[in-house]
Amino acid sequence: MRKWWAVLTALTAPVLFLPPAAQAAGDPALAKDMLVRSIAFRTVEGEGQVPRLAAYYASVLQRAGFVAGDVEITPLGETASLAATIRGSDPQLSPLLLIGHMDVVAADPADWARDPFVPVEEDGYIFGRGAEDNKYDVAMMVATLAGLRKSGWRPRRTVTLLLSGDEESHMRTSRALAEKYKHAEMLLNGDGGGGLLDEDGQAVLYQLQAGEKSYADFEIAFTDAGGHSSAPTPGNPIYRLARAIDRIAAYRFAPMRNELTRASLALSADRIGGAVGAAMRRYAETGDPKAADLLSDYPEFVGQVRTTCVATMAQAGHARNALPQSAKVDVNCRIFPGLAVEVVKAELTQAIDDPGATITTLDHTQASDASPLREDVLKAVKAAVSARYPHIPVIPSMSAGATDSLYFRALGVPSYGVSSLFQRGEDGFAHGLNERVPVAGIPQALDQWERMVKALAQ
Repeated sequence: MRKWWAVLTALTAPVLFLPPAAQAAGDPALAKDMLVRSIAFRTVEGEGQVPRLAAYYASVLQRAGFVAGDVEITPLGETASLAATIRGSDPQLSPLLLIGHMDVVAADPADWARDPFVPVEEDGYIFGRGAEDNKYDVAMMVATLAGLRKSGWRPRRTVTLLLSGDEESHMRTSRALAEKYKHAEMLLNGDGGGGLLDEDGQAVLYQLQAGEKSYADFEIAFTDAGGHSSAPTPGNPIYRLARAIDRIAAYRFAPMRNELTRASLALSADRIGGAVGAAMRRYAETGDPKAADLLSDYPEFVGQVRTTCVATMAQAGHARNALPQSAKVDVNCRIFPGLAVEVVKAELTQAIDDPGATITTLDHTQASDASPLREDVLKAVKAAVSARYPHIPVIPSMSAGATDSLYFRALGVPSYGVSSLFQRGEDGFAHGLNERVPVAGIPQALDQWERMVKALAQ
């Protein structure tokens, strides 16, 4: 998705407009301070720091007027989740949920120019692991609810902020939160969507994420009796592994479309232009398989038209002078919404065409459909974004990676990625080295969250 944004940046004329000063209830100084402080919590799997960060966020909310019963921290193993609620005046209305995650992926200080867990503000950016993914929008959401509570705001619809604690790993807190809040009206996710700036910092577009691919890992294993390397056998697991990898590399799943990708491709076609833009429009309108095949030749677009599976790790053999007794490869699949994991597994089995291969699904998998492009959501998001940057398009999108929204969508809760972060394509370093976010957009980010929450909760 980041690569697609870079392409759009190069081919889209900038919007020469300075955003107005925001008048949000949320305090920009508090939001920035929370972001900085939160980065210092090493909320990596196994560190046991997520409950401490949850307690810090809870203290911020309590100082803003949240009572103990409206802020709940739920431990789960070494991690935890947090829920903070502003009660609505109409108990007949299902609640509006906001969500983000407190945990981050690991980072080796030896690889970074700065210690990833010592936040630094430099050249207009805040650097640190989790700055982008996902502590920026978590800080914005917490500051927004704190400001709304302090102002005495009372919505018709109950608003609950949920913060998961292991989205980057096992997603147990994500599943537990989805099960507990499965009767919600909708969910707004700060870990999805967001705005794109060009190289000069001018706004280009905003992506509203309304769907995401399911994530699944499969282990494909081959075994044989082995023996002395001087007596080769036809069942060599490494040779069978190599043939299987070649077949997986050559295999293409059937192209698929949904309401979301049709809208996204159609809106992006003119900006991309050329043969690729024409293929995007043709596929959006007709589902032309040749157009899908052309788009599949581009890494930045293949994920928008079909399921993809790719070999990511391999292991084989036990000695240089012995025939291998085993070989295995891990295959990572990003599955188009609406396609069952077991169907993908069956297609992989057929593509490999080795009756002796064993295919095992790893970890927990969950498929879900895309959320409908609800008119009330589109209207609220467009209005909030337009208050920052008039005239930029709001483009529905489907992300290739999975977020907390996956489990809510699977239980029937419409979920939308509406990050308030606007950044340049070249500044996107989520999960990477020297992760950073721009400071200047914080007041407007708070304004965006407040507008969206008020529009959908009143």
